[in-house]
Amino acid sequence: MSKRVAFYTRVSTNDGKQTTDNQLRELTIAAERLGWDVVAHFTDVGISGAKGRDRRPGLDDMMKGIARRDFDMIAAWSVCRLGRSLQHLVSLLGDLDARKVDLYLHVQAIDTSTPSGKAMFQMMGVFAEFERSMISERVRAGLARSDKRSGRPPLDYLVRRKIEKALGQGMSINATAKKMKVGVGTVHRIKTRLANAA
Repeated sequence: MSKRVAFYTRVSTNDGKQTTDNQLRELTIAAERLGWDVVAHFTDVGISGAKGRDRRPGLDDMMKGIARRDFDMIAAWSVCRLGRSLQHLVSLLGDLDARKVDLYLHVQAIDTSTPSGKAMFQMMGVFAEFERSMISERVRAGLARSDKRSGRPPLDYLVRRKIEKALGQGMSINATAKKMKVGVGTVHRIKTRLANAA
């Protein structure tokens, strides 16, 4: 019995310069070679891979199909078509795994229906997480150096607590910065720290 496969394609711009045609052609060739039964095609055009499922209607429809077990496998041209955020990718793989739906990534030659393909995808996740950690460390080190060079005094504890309270009550970054008479960047850093601590 042939696998029921759904294609997912995506391009970031909607200016006519990028299309999903090349992705679709490569996936169709793979489907014919491997004897898949292509039962659906989901696409998002003009939407960044950094956006979550709630901002990508094609991905959202595909995820609903996965929940119903409409497919045995999802096929995408590349891992970057599915998402640029490791968090989104790990969540997607978790959903696929829970429903026993496999994943095929053409460019990376990964097919999670095979043990080696599943292991390779997990290794990609490990390296992506490592890269993200390294970038975070470099950003933190850069911010620390810029604070020392500018001689910026540390933020008063009470002001910081008021900012945290305002953010916790749903006040926007800009409104909080204006109310507390501090820079938008300061409030943004505090909000980021709160989100990472949560």
